[in-house]
Amino acid sequence: MKKKSIWDMHRLSADEYRDSKKMPLVVVLDNVRSLNNIGSLFRTCDCFSAAGIVLCGISATPPSAEIHKTALGAEETVEWQYFSDTREAVVTLRQQGYNIVCLEQVQGSISLEDFRANKNLRYALVLGNEVEGVQQEIVDMADTVIEIPQSGTKHSLNVTVSAAVTMWEFYRQTFLE
Repeated sequence: MKKKSIWDMHRLSADEYRDSKKMPLVVVLDNVRSLNNIGSLFRTCDCFSAAGIVLCGISATPPSAEIHKTALGAEETVEWQYFSDTREAVVTLRQQGYNIVCLEQVQGSISLEDFRANKNLRYALVLGNEVEGVQQEIVDMADTVIEIPQSGTKHSLNVTVSAAVTMWEFYRQTFLE
């Protein structure tokens, strides 16, 4: 098999991407501290056509050379906004009709394989800080908390890996089906 070229993949231009259909999902970063992780999350949002990204608290914002290094320009295509307080972002998103979904390990969470997204709803997926996770106050505000099942010796994945796994499931359920 021959590897695909960039032309074989029929990628959209930045302008075409901005005008294209988006998945009914925004990603909320609750105090994500690593600029490389933020850049990777922009890139993942672009890959899955997420409606946007909301940066909160200590999460850095573009323009930034460190974000650009891993975003590879996705910070220019993915719509984003900043809130100094995650709680304010969640309240605003709920008022805009988003269902708040936290990705966190909590008692009573729904395992990702059991979660069913509704194509007719909009979702705000909250991802937490690399060390502390999603703030308890934000978890308490969530409509749903989902968790990625794991069976190894480690109890968590990197925030960007967790986001990609979860966004794929949203993409599969709301965009592809």
